[in-house]
Amino acid sequence: MAINLEKGQKISLDKEAGVTLSKIIMGLAWDAVKSKGFLGFGGSAPDIDLDASCILFDEQNHPIDAVWFRQLKSKDGSVMHTGDNRTGDGDGDDEQIVVDLSRVPANVKSLVFTVNSFTGQNFSQIANATCRILNANDNKEVARFNLTALGSHNAQIMAKLYRHNNEWKMHAIGEIGNGRTFDELMPQITPHL
Repeated sequence: MAINLEKGQKISLDKEAGVTLSKIIMGLAWDAVKSKGFLGFGGSAPDIDLDASCILFDEQNHPIDAVWFRQLKSKDGSVMHTGDNRTGDGDGDDEQIVVDLSRVPANVKSLVFTVNSFTGQNFSQIANATCRILNANDNKEVARFNLTALGSHNAQIMAKLYRHNNEWKMHAIGEIGNGRTFDELMPQITPHL
């Protein structure tokens, strides 16, 4: 049974999964809030392009690589984005980032996952936004974090994976922000490293 994370909560991925994880999937899902049509009929939902990104940081908290819709694979091959979803349509994860923990270079201390509204809508127009961690070997959900928070922000720093005593841990950050890409969030990310 997956754990529902709360903002600021930290967990051991292996303990929650019940096995040593070698590969994980960070899934991002969302829906657009449907507008009400005339007399409540004929409502529609705008296309909302949320983008999941993963930034890799070294021991000195310097960014050394990033995986996002413009670079779908880390230079070392340990992190891969499955592709850009520009609408949020459909069931399940709308975007996924796959991390092969066994291949993450030793100089990488942490991986920070962000979500940005590239089309600029704020989170008051976004429903059912969640990120989740799956064990890639069996697709079982390990942890889930609800990102739906109404407000005028158009980005969130979702979570951080980090090494601690030779194991991977997760910190559900849940910090709201503004910016169309992860680059614009960097000043807000650094205090969480």
